[in-house]
Amino acid sequence: MINQDTITKIMDTARIEEVVGDFVALKKRGSSLIGNCPFHNEKTPSFNVSVTKGIYKCFGCGKGGDSVHFIMDHEKYSYPEALKYLANKYNIEVEETVQSPQNIEAQNARESLYIVSEYAAGYFANELWTGNDGRAIGLSYFKERGFREDILKKFQIGYSPDNWDSLIQNAVAAGHKEEYLEKTGLAIRNDKGKLYDRFRGRVLFPIHNFTGRVIGFGGRTLKTDKNVPKYVNSPESDIYHKSNVLYGLYHAKKAIREFDNCYLVEGYADVLAVHQADIENVVASSGTSLTTEQIRLIGRFTQNVTILYDGDAAGIKASLRGLDMILEEGLNVKVVLFPDGHDPDSYMHHVGSGAFKKHIENNREDFILYKATMLLKEAGTDPIKRAGVIRDIIESIAKIPDEIKAAVFVRECSTLLQVEERTLLSELNKIKVAKFKKASANSPSPQTKSFQQHQNNYQPYEDGPPDNLFENPGGPYEPSEPAEPANNDQIQEREIVRLLLAFGHELVNWDKIDNMYIGSFIIQNLTDVVFKDKLCNSIIESYREEINNGHLPVASQFINSRDRDIADLAITLSTSPYSLSENWEKKHDIYVKDESENLKATILGGLFHLKKTKIAGILTDISNEIKTEQDPVNMEILLQRFMAMKGVEREISKHLGITILK
Repeated sequence: MINQDTITKIMDTARIEEVVGDFVALKKRGSSLIGNCPFHNEKTPSFNVSVTKGIYKCFGCGKGGDSVHFIMDHEKYSYPEALKYLANKYNIEVEETVQSPQNIEAQNARESLYIVSEYAAGYFANELWTGNDGRAIGLSYFKERGFREDILKKFQIGYSPDNWDSLIQNAVAAGHKEEYLEKTGLAIRNDKGKLYDRFRGRVLFPIHNFTGRVIGFGGRTLKTDKNVPKYVNSPESDIYHKSNVLYGLYHAKKAIREFDNCYLVEGYADVLAVHQADIENVVASSGTSLTTEQIRLIGRFTQNVTILYDGDAAGIKASLRGLDMILEEGLNVKVVLFPDGHDPDSYMHHVGSGAFKKHIENNREDFILYKATMLLKEAGTDPIKRAGVIRDIIESIAKIPDEIKAAVFVRECSTLLQVEERTLLSELNKIKVAKFKKASANSPSPQTKSFQQHQNNYQPYEDGPPDNLFENPGGPYEPSEPAEPANNDQIQEREIVRLLLAFGHELVNWDKIDNMYIGSFIIQNLTDVVFKDKLCNSIIESYREEINNGHLPVASQFINSRDRDIADLAITLSTSPYSLSENWEKKHDIYVKDESENLKATILGGLFHLKKTKIAGILTDISNEIKTEQDPVNMEILLQRFMAMKGVEREISKHLGITILK
């Protein structure tokens, strides 16, 4: 059994367009990618891939799913086999376990690491604000540097007393085990078996995971002793993997989406300083060199990265490799430099938040052009060095996956480098060809493997081709039976499920309703409705149960469900073969409103249509009973019920703007 951490890492890492792209030639159309379906023969593409939702859907044959389901369908793999395939593709080590009492205990042990880390963060923060040394040393340090109290509290900044075991003693007294203090790296055991605090005498920057839980710490010494390391960071643990973490991402993710840009800085204090300038879309690489995993983490929120550098030329040159890695992941990179001797932290406190914001808005440069300018200046008039710079710049451009972007940079650099554009293009093509040959030699694509296997297995026909050469290899073609048309009940029930999946996470913004999600609003208005469609009913009941337990479900829970029928329905309801042409507005000046622009009408309309359909069914049942009822008393009761339902139907119809003739 593959453990859940590994499954989560695979699902988070796998990109649907990359997985499908190994098997299907995809082209961009609108916000989706399209191609010919690999599951049935077609000439007109009906196979859609939604990058934002991480799913594929064929509107011809109905196949749909996520990256795992694609491999299961295409390669006929089991669920574990598909996971292992993706793990191998993305170089993820697969850890398999057998669910046993020991494994259950291990899960509890993992939770204990989170709990003791959260305790430590609270302890350090309390020491900073109330401890004598904390206030005199730690808090005064931050105040001298100009940090506001609200920023320090926002990031849970703390202080560890300069004693050997202050944290250990307090944590053990609070009921925490030494074992977990050691496993999180909060405590270290010396050669004599004695535990001592790792971060003693340091100010602490807690590191949060994506959901806001404390998973590690960065500690800065305030001593001037050169033999004491300036920074000490938490070691790797079961909950903290520094190459997969960006400091400040938990506080920045919303702003990154909103502004479609991520500022990347070097240190913890830089993040705090930029936040203090009212810029929240900023992260740091958590005390490590930038990793591919961290870049991909940024790529989940935006394709635009702006690097905020200090003015140290040596430091800038050392980090150029990291920026090439960002280009290779397809992100757009700009850089902002600060005057020599300043980093984002010092410059913000030097000029103030207003001037700081103005500086980074007015001094952004494209990384490629900045790199070319900087290296050319360094090379001077030396022709050998200039040739090396040109080659270096072209190698950076070669890392850009987007051919159009690469071509634009070639043209810009042609002028800057004073080299003919065709010469640069020729060099670019050489690099790309060499890169392609190397990649092909190391790991042939699935198509290449399949072709090679076919070639190896090929045997000529000795007596001519067999009679059935041109028959369907899976047997003679048999048209599938047409699907039964959906009844009105099913149509309206599925529409409600679609609205839940699409807008359940949005807040109700009508009739002065505060602090209620649309998902909760819909569920509350379905108490008198019985769903006939089993799959719809299953999703509704699951949604209701989650809300009752204090959780708001999201569409991905159902899209990635292990129940394939539920996953297929969720995907079907989350996708559409149709998209509105831009020509309505561009050519005909006709603006068509999106349903999300008036959520009140969209949600209430769905609920009223569903209830009208249900009442129509009740009226039909009562009418049938009236036709066969012989008892006058029962007949009177039925007529009263019929008139009452008719009254409800009229009220609903008024809301829908429908006129009932009889």
